[in-house]
Amino acid sequence: MALIPIYHVVADYLDVDADETITMGQWVKLASDGEVELVDAADDDVYGLAGDTKSDSTPGIPSTNPATIGASNVDVKFTNRVSDPYDETKASGKMTIYHSGGKFATDQYEDDAFAPGDKVYVSANGKLTTTNGGGPQVGVCVSFGDYPSGVPGIDVNGDITLGEYVVFKMTLA
Repeated sequence: MALIPIYHVVADYLDVDADETITMGQWVKLASDGEVELVDAADDDVYGLAGDTKSDSTPGIPSTNPATIGASNVDVKFTNRVSDPYDETKASGKMTIYHSGGKFATDQYEDDAFAPGDKVYVSANGKLTTTNGGGPQVGVCVSFGDYPSGVPGIDVNGDITLGEYVVFKMTLA
């Protein structure tokens, strides 16, 4: 689960609700107290795109190398960061929020019906979708498919794939 910022216009930094579970690449809204929380209705007012993960168990950083470790045989995705791989907001209580334009790749989407030029919206689960649920259009699909990792392999243009990603241009103002 991940978000890859290809370029962005604004990266905001706001307090995040302590009880939320948000994966980078999901869409957030502003609560009445000014904290960000996950969009939970398709017609919510969308503030922006989460650039950090706040979770107890799931890393949000792209990874190609899951491994089973320990006596409990837990499947863990290793990431290339020193900080907490699950809760990147733990130290500050703040989350990076992208808004006001950019181009991103994400695996946080609801369906796989994306085609270049499709309008994209936010689902009731805070994920990208092509279905207009009554909320604002947040972007336009640029491409959909296997995304290269930069690690040599044979999946995509000489790379190992990170999996299927939607590349989209954010038009959220």
